[in-house]
Amino acid sequence: MISRLRGALVEIEGNVLLLDVGGLGYEVEVSANVLSASPLVGTELTLYTHFVVREDAQLLFGFCDKNERDLYRTYIRINGVGPKMGLALISSVDPSTLSQAVQNNEVGVLTKVPGVGKKTAERLMVELKSRIDMLVPQLPTATSLPMASFGTRAVYQEAEDALLALGYKGHQAQQAVMHARRDFEQEVSQSSGDNKDPTTEQIVTWVLRQFARSGA
Repeated sequence: MISRLRGALVEIEGNVLLLDVGGLGYEVEVSANVLSASPLVGTELTLYTHFVVREDAQLLFGFCDKNERDLYRTYIRINGVGPKMGLALISSVDPSTLSQAVQNNEVGVLTKVPGVGKKTAERLMVELKSRIDMLVPQLPTATSLPMASFGTRAVYQEAEDALLALGYKGHQAQQAVMHARRDFEQEVSQSSGDNKDPTTEQIVTWVLRQFARSGA
């Protein structure tokens, strides 16, 4: 079992990081929280991991801290939730929204996650009601990564919601906002020297320009 990795970040491609650990390269699919910290190539990174072995593949999934990984493992124990869907849940629903949704039995919050249908969301609700008090209060703090402020993270979630409202698919919106978080902030810094947090409108505009360039 590979439970934690610490090494130099070699490459970022979408939500997959290449980590050099003692000369060995590990490909790790990471949560949106890991990407939101805007990790830089060449710097040292610590990830808590979940290792999946299948007949056709060996997969590593990385998280910003142990508590986020614990919630991920809660998800994938539920019937019908595989490793990819578990990562989508972690990346699409922040802890405070999840807690409120479970308390109010708002199944619709979970059905917005790519790949989660109504029946799966209902099963998630049943499972999480017995676990949410133990898991969620610990999640907002991430000690291993310099996370962005809650306010900034909320702005990016609003941008993703806006893209969904414009008709883009869930995975398109999620991946585009992940790229925006890394690339847009760097672009703003280089052009103005200003570290102000972007607005929802700025993020959506930037993403739409990228879609136009790529023909998406």
